[in-house]
Amino acid sequence: MQTVTVSPKFQVIIPADIRRNLNLQVGQKMQIVQCGERIELLPVKPVKTMRGFLRGIDTDVPREADRV
Repeated sequence: MQTVTVSPKFQVIIPADIRRNLNLQVGQKMQIVQCGERIELLPVKPVKTMRGFLRGIDTDVPREADRV
């Protein structure tokens, strides 16, 4: 665990090793979530990275016969 300091503008600098491990880029969007007395920063992934993640999923949906 690393410690960072909050600037007078309430900014923090994410340490370089964490930026590299998470492949963070300049200008990348982050979600900020408050969990009790803790803050979590979650990188927002581009929609393009989601492409193909449902490949192979079973799309067969059993349906009831039409009711008249």
